[in-house]
Amino acid sequence: MNIGAVDHVELYVGDAQQSAFYLCTAFGFRVRGQAGPETGRADSRSLLLRQGGIDIVLTSALTPDHPAAQYVSRHGDGVAGIAFEVTDAAKAFETAVERGATAVEEPVVHSRSGTEVVTATVLGFGDVAHRFVQRTGDRDDFLPGTMDIFAADPDESARLLHTVDHAAICLPAGELGPTVAFYEKVFGFSQIFEEFIEVGEQAMDSKVVQSPSGKVTFTLIEPVTGRQPGQIDTFLARHGGAGVQHLALLTDDIVTTVPAMEERGVTFLETPGAYYDELSQRLDEPDLRMEDLRRTNVLVDQDHWGQVFQIFTQSMHVRKTFFWEVIDRHGARTFGSGNIKALYEAVAREKAMA
Repeated sequence: MNIGAVDHVELYVGDAQQSAFYLCTAFGFRVRGQAGPETGRADSRSLLLRQGGIDIVLTSALTPDHPAAQYVSRHGDGVAGIAFEVTDAAKAFETAVERGATAVEEPVVHSRSGTEVVTATVLGFGDVAHRFVQRTGDRDDFLPGTMDIFAADPDESARLLHTVDHAAICLPAGELGPTVAFYEKVFGFSQIFEEFIEVGEQAMDSKVVQSPSGKVTFTLIEPVTGRQPGQIDTFLARHGGAGVQHLALLTDDIVTTVPAMEERGVTFLETPGAYYDELSQRLDEPDLRMEDLRRTNVLVDQDHWGQVFQIFTQSMHVRKTFFWEVIDRHGARTFGSGNIKALYEAVAREKAMA
């Protein structure tokens, strides 16, 4: 199937312009294109946001029968599609359907002035679809003939983020194994990591699948039944089933990026001082200065290959489900899941001392 990187991520939202304003103001994205009635799309409006190699499409319904209206009604604003770069979209679509994927949209050719984009879509998990995207010509012409493209912002100095690192996906209990098998069979992904995570009386299972290119990574999580309900149960109840809990965006310098985003209005989760007091007992010396980690509330973990630094935003979602992660990799290939337990225990200790 030859899946490359994430081509783009599409969010269905109640108000694309309002969502774009927040992501541009706070995260540093720029609006690069639009589609709607003026471009021949009568039932919806989409805005293309870009920063570095990250393309985000925000789509709002203009009619009640558009899929975005139905999605937002069920789940609220959230990720509805994760698109894959491929060399042959029609062939990838045919192969995926043969392997058991549900077809959503047959191959469609979009063309203009020597640029051609072929797209085709299948269903992934829950209500989230995967679009295969085959591009020939000018990549800046995102969807030729359907989307108008604006001139690039000449000011690149504000770029804070550059790649989609991974998506974290919450699944109902019992769906983790079948979902891993689905991605292995249909898309040729491989499982690269797994962990059983206990946080007090709560527990969850996590497995990570990745494309052969190593550029598309999904962290899949399900709650463990028979334990106290936790954050995964809360997400599933409020979201209304399986969905993307957060998207992780890669930065090259997290201790610079985080304060810059805070100045723009992003609110990150705070980390108790006890977390850093206990850090040396479970990790090697961090690559970044401890005082910088404390100052920015950045978490750190490590695997066999290196260290990973990460921080999560507070959810701006009305249901408090979807949020963002900023991540900085210093060689690490996994996802700092040890931070979940360490942070939970640090908070408990700090509360006990208060």
